[in-house]
Amino acid sequence: MNTHLDRMEILGVSLLDSQRPIVEEMRRVSEELNRVIGWHYLLDLSWAAQVLQPKPGQHMMDAGARIGIMQWWLAAQGVNVLSVDRSDRANLDLRFRAWCPLQGLRPGDLQPLPRPGLREFLPPRRPWQWHRWPENLYRALSIAMAKEPRTPHHRGTVTICNQDLANMSDIPDASVDAVVSISALEHNEPDALRGVVGELMRVIKPGGKLVATLGAAKEKDWFHEPSRGWCYTEATLRDIFDLPANCPSNYDRYDELFAMLRDCSELRDGLPSHYYSSGNNGMPWGVWDPKYQPVGVVKQKRND
Repeated sequence: MNTHLDRMEILGVSLLDSQRPIVEEMRRVSEELNRVIGWHYLLDLSWAAQVLQPKPGQHMMDAGARIGIMQWWLAAQGVNVLSVDRSDRANLDLRFRAWCPLQGLRPGDLQPLPRPGLREFLPPRRPWQWHRWPENLYRALSIAMAKEPRTPHHRGTVTICNQDLANMSDIPDASVDAVVSISALEHNEPDALRGVVGELMRVIKPGGKLVATLGAAKEKDWFHEPSRGWCYTEATLRDIFDLPANCPSNYDRYDELFAMLRDCSELRDGLPSHYYSSGNNGMPWGVWDPKYQPVGVVKQKRND
């Protein structure tokens, strides 16, 4: 019998109904922060949220966070979030700084808001960029008028840390209650992913858990070029995450769940507009034709 929380689950579209309140919460956060949700991310986010069951005052890491939705949703639940990513987020916009108390782990991780110059209040020099002016003007006015962003007092903090997940030297052992990673670890080759998982497990307190979503593969690991992400087989994930043989999995329903994903009108009809402008994304040129499906992995850190 599996006495721990370890499990592996291909994320079926039934989550959209079974986790409808969380799905709608994620949509609201997305709208308020003006952040689009990727084509399968409602599945990833709602699944991870119900696995985490966050409580106010907990300390969690969002691994590979960039400026994604999960960290802001967790902060709204009262969680103190360590937001780790290789990308530079030192100049986050006011809308993020007003969402919750925001800080940098180290000097340079988060810079003060730069005061806008005259140029930012004027229309762009190039006519084809004029459509951006209302948003840029609003941002410049907001920053110019803001002394300190007002943040809801009941929310947790987000601490920005620009580091590689494979070497988080500034983050102590056993320092967070849980780590969550939404569709980020798949940007590592299988051999490199092993080291990343080991580093993430290092920073989790005993009894805590790693909750990650990745891309699933049926027969062999393969690389999806448009989204620059790997898809992993059940055997690879069991090996890399060191999951026990009796760890539950629904990979035996791979084809059934994939067919349901392809037929999901809610995800198809809600495809964000940015997919239509490029072939270098998870749904090239906005053509609804899923080539992979998301899988969630839960790995608990033992107390021994």
